[in-house]
Amino acid sequence: MPAPRLIVGLGNPGAEYEDNRHNLGFWFVDALARDLKVSLAPQGKFHGHVGRCGDLWLLKPTTYMNRSGQAVVALAHFYKILPDEILVIHDELDLPPGGVKLKQGGGNGGHNGLKDIQAHLSVPDFWRLRVGIGHPGDRNEVVNYVLKAPRKEEQALIDATLTRCLNAWPKLADGDYAAAQRALHVKAGTSTATP
Repeated sequence: MPAPRLIVGLGNPGAEYEDNRHNLGFWFVDALARDLKVSLAPQGKFHGHVGRCGDLWLLKPTTYMNRSGQAVVALAHFYKILPDEILVIHDELDLPPGGVKLKQGGGNGGHNGLKDIQAHLSVPDFWRLRVGIGHPGDRNEVVNYVLKAPRKEEQALIDATLTRCLNAWPKLADGDYAAAQRALHVKAGTSTATP
C-alpha cells in the first residue's frame, strides 16, 4: 500500500464548534501536527488550514462539514495525490465512544463529510480512520448530538483512542495499514504484543 500523502481531519470551523463530537477529526490533526512539529496555516486556495511535513500534507477544511470534498479535491489535485494516498479521520456514530476502525473505501454511513469527499473524488477508495462517538439512539437527534460536546466519560474514551491512533501513526506513515489495523482493532485492556 502507498504511504498516505494527505491526512484530512473533518470538522467545522469556528470557536462555537471546537468541542463538538463532529470536530473529532480536527482534534486528531491538531495533535498529529504537534507531534510532527508542523504549523497549520490558512490557505485560501485549499479551503482550509494546511501544514506540510516532507511529502505529507495535513488538512483541516474550513468549508464546513457538508462541503469537505471541496478542500480535499483542491489540495489532492494540485499535488497529484491519489485517493488511496488520502486518510480521512472522522467521528463515527456506528461505533461506541472509544471504538476505532481503519478501513479503505466503502459507504459513507450517512456522514455528510464523507459523502461530499466521495462526490468530489468520484471514487470511495480513500482510507478512513473512524473514531466512535456513539449514537443518541434516535436518528432525529443525530444532528443535535454531533454538534454537542461529549460527556466527560465519553471524552476520556475518545481521548484515549486518539492517543492510540497517534501511537499507530508510524505504521500508517509507512503505509503499513495491516499493522496499524492490528494495533488499533483491539478491545480495551487486551495486549497487542505478538510472540
